[in-house]
Amino acid sequence: MARSAAGGTGERPVPGRGVLEGAFALLEALGQAGEAGLTALSADSGLPKTTAYRLLEQLVDLGVVEHHGTRYRMGSRMFRLGLGWRPPPGLCAAARGPMRRLARATGASVGICVLREGRTLAVQGVPGMVDHLAPFQPGATWPWYAAAGKVLVAAASPRVPLDPLPASWRREAMAIRDGGVALDREELVPGVCCVAVPLTAPGGEAVAGLCAMVDPAHDLGRLARAVARTGRAVSAGLRDPAPARPPVAPARAS
Repeated sequence: MARSAAGGTGERPVPGRGVLEGAFALLEALGQAGEAGLTALSADSGLPKTTAYRLLEQLVDLGVVEHHGTRYRMGSRMFRLGLGWRPPPGLCAAARGPMRRLARATGASVGICVLREGRTLAVQGVPGMVDHLAPFQPGATWPWYAAAGKVLVAAASPRVPLDPLPASWRREAMAIRDGGVALDREELVPGVCCVAVPLTAPGGEAVAGLCAMVDPAHDLGRLARAVARTGRAVSAGLRDPAPARPPVAPARAS
């Protein structure tokens, strides 16, 4: 592509949006759809169709997006880049055993989440009773006001960049900080209730949220107590990780 004397591409910038912002808007739209055509991606990203096409083709050339017939989907390079992100050190190891025990004891779908770019990002999960309604898949995202997001925003606010918060949030955030737990009573998914508590690093910072999802017939108060106990166990594991076992010396041949 020929460049102008000023070093650019000679193409008009997207009005009010930078090239990178436009590309990420397309990737967000594609991530939500899984696979989509140009018209749908243009509409979902808010970009003119010609601009969306140009950016998508550039992303295809880079291996970030790939063609599937006349549609687009994420490319292998995007997958490899995604694997480069890691949750807070020790989080998955500390949570794995306690999460499984909580899932067995309650039947709940259990998971840990972090906040990324103003959304609740799933990191690791154990399947349970509501997987058919809300499957917990690593890499999936929900709005920040999912229960696990609420406990993290309440702990970090106002440092987390979010859309304008509802007028009732200040009172709810105070209640979450005081009680150490956030609830979701079918706010995001009909038929799914959720309880979440913060997981804290050695310095006391809330680095993730532990959540348990059940159907509305369950006693959320009882579930909250079980999730809180599990959260304390995971946080203790983050503060005092189990020392590595020394290697066992091979037996000498007689």
